Amino acid sequence: MHAVPASMPASVPASVPFRLARAAVLTAVCLGLSTAAHRFAGGAVSAPGAAGGTALAFAAALAAAGRERPAAVILPLLAGLQAALHLLFSLSHPMPSAEAAGHVHSGLVPGLGMLVVHGWAVGLTALWLARGEAALWALLRRLPVRLRLLAAYAVPDLTPFFAVPAAEPAPPRPAGLRHAMPRRGPPPRLAAAS
Repeated sequence: MHAVPASMPASVPASVPFRLARAAVLTAVCLGLSTAAHRFAGGAVSAPGAAGGTALAFAAALAAAGRERPAAVILPLLAGLQAALHLLFSLSHPMPSAEAAGHVHSGLVPGLGMLVVHGWAVGLTALWLARGEAALWALLRRLPVRLRLLAAYAVPDLTPFFAVPAAEPAPPRPAGLRHAMPRRGPPPRLAAAS
């Protein structure tokens, strides 16, 4: 799907807090869509059904959150979770037969319309989560390089604003030139040979 830099392999395992956060996101998305769709179709979601669905979705998501997952893994995971949540919601809230006749998904086996809606929801959600997953892991692969570049260019200047001036340097000593012949002044005295 996307190229992985040679410096970091694609199968780097995630840390525990990162796995928990990713599992929580997948759980919230899967359970939120399932509950909203179930309520929209005329069903009711009981508190035990929602709690069981949360535990089921979180356990499945946590098992899959150890590494980067492509759409080919996310799609079947979401499809299985949607089917399990549909059954769980239907079993946790039994309806009388008169009410079930007018309900969109009467009984445990959904009708064709419900299967199409579940299929669309699973497909779109899987693509959305797979794109987010790829973007997140690409960002995490690039983050160490970006932080190193930032640290290299953002080193603060450690000189104080009001620096105490250093002591004045001593004036340089005049050094005589080795090959220079002084030509100014009176001529040297010649010893008179008398």
